[in-house]
Amino acid sequence: MAKKTPKKQVKAAKKASLVPADASAQEAAPKLLSGGNPQIAKGYGDAPVQAYLAAMPGWKQRVGRRLDALVVRVVPEVNKAVKWNTPLYGVEGQGWFLAFHCITKYVKVSFFRGASLCPVPPVASKMKDVRYFHVHEDDEIDETQLADWIKQASKLPGETM
Repeated sequence: MAKKTPKKQVKAAKKASLVPADASAQEAAPKLLSGGNPQIAKGYGDAPVQAYLAAMPGWKQRVGRRLDALVVRVVPEVNKAVKWNTPLYGVEGQGWFLAFHCITKYVKVSFFRGASLCPVPPVASKMKDVRYFHVHEDDEIDETQLADWIKQASKLPGETM
């Protein structure tokens, strides 16, 4: 039997319905989970976070990009990762201090030690130390307050996940 080239193998697999005809399109567009949260592979560094931001739907993408830029501006040495389809921000040796996630009607910003921030972010959590800040589509964001929370949070011991 003649050995198939990789191109012929892909063609044969497509015929056998093993590889969808639009496989490259599926790879390019991450699946959106409930609430429009992008499904992004776990990874460390800026690249997976940028992939997450690019996949955020509609107005949430503007919010995500704005949050990412604000964190980088306030904490230039920030470490980034995507785990559990959520971008995480942390400081080396201290752990993760912030994450955000797409929910159906808002973007949930999580401060892992939010109960220690002053003033405390407005939304409580079932976890005693965690506090949230929700951003809805038409919300005016107080960047000064958000930047202050980010700065405070980055100086606290973070989560190790």
